[in-house]
Amino acid sequence: MNVLVCGGAGYIGSNMTAMLASQGHRPIVFDNLSKGHKEAVKGQELIEGDLADFDLLVKVLKEKKIDAVMHFAAFIEVGESVEKPLEFYRNNVCNTRTLLTAMEKTGVKKFVFSSSAAVYGMPKSVPITEDLPKEPINPYGETKWAVEQMCHFQSHTGKLNYAALRYFNAAGAGGNGTLGEDHKPESHLIPLVIAAAMGKREDIKIFGTDYPTPDGTCIRDYIHIEDLCSAHLLALEKLEKYNELVYNLGNGKGYSVRQVIETVKKVSGAFFKVVEALRRPGDPPVLTADAAKAIKELGWKVKYPQIEKIVETAWKWHSAHPNGYGK
Repeated sequence: MNVLVCGGAGYIGSNMTAMLASQGHRPIVFDNLSKGHKEAVKGQELIEGDLADFDLLVKVLKEKKIDAVMHFAAFIEVGESVEKPLEFYRNNVCNTRTLLTAMEKTGVKKFVFSSSAAVYGMPKSVPITEDLPKEPINPYGETKWAVEQMCHFQSHTGKLNYAALRYFNAAGAGGNGTLGEDHKPESHLIPLVIAAAMGKREDIKIFGTDYPTPDGTCIRDYIHIEDLCSAHLLALEKLEKYNELVYNLGNGKGYSVRQVIETVKKVSGAFFKVVEALRRPGDPPVLTADAAKAIKELGWKVKYPQIEKIVETAWKWHSAHPNGYGK
């Protein structure tokens, strides 16, 4: 298929682009490079453009004979979404509406959407299943849920076949450690701990050590980037026959903040300062996914269930790119 990968120069999008190419598809990256990196596209076709540009989207969808669209172009920083909610609604919701309208105009029906576990907010139970209430607690989660609802109602018109894939914590580096995470600012735990191991941070902070978990620190579900991308391919294939698919994507097994820190120490062989700090408001003790539905319906299999393997790939990339892409 000819697949338009929106946000394909970013962390998840670049890994998806590489996997699509490796499986015989033709990915065309569409990215404004506000967060992405040309160097991450690795020789695939790149169109510099913004999802707010309806005319350009229509032109690209027509001229490139696009069969399906994958969307990884959202703003993702939760804290920033609280500070700048209108920017998040503009980019994450309004621009996605523009994209879906361009798809409707050109008759492109298949759409794979990068959603988030943030749609669940503070879940009533864990592991989290797809049917739990959607109660986002920040603008980021609200924008993801708004797009899911938009896709749901558009699919009822018969003009859209979509998959909404709710990620937990994407981690690691794909392409044998050549496609890694380069966010500025960085807010994800594994790259932050790796930065401390590389001496780029004075310390790593643990926010809360008195949670009702085995070691007192929060537990989260980490999913390797290639496992995440493989689920997208399976969902894309399933859209041939279904107009609405919704799946959680996670390991189903959580790892605590202390476990992640100790794993980075083991993999890197480095010592770094760890500071215990007060809890942050709004951090649930445990967030893990029930991905049984994706495993059963998509035939999805996780290749990297162990945190050590995930960290090893991330460490390999950061070691080779101490200042990120293109530096």
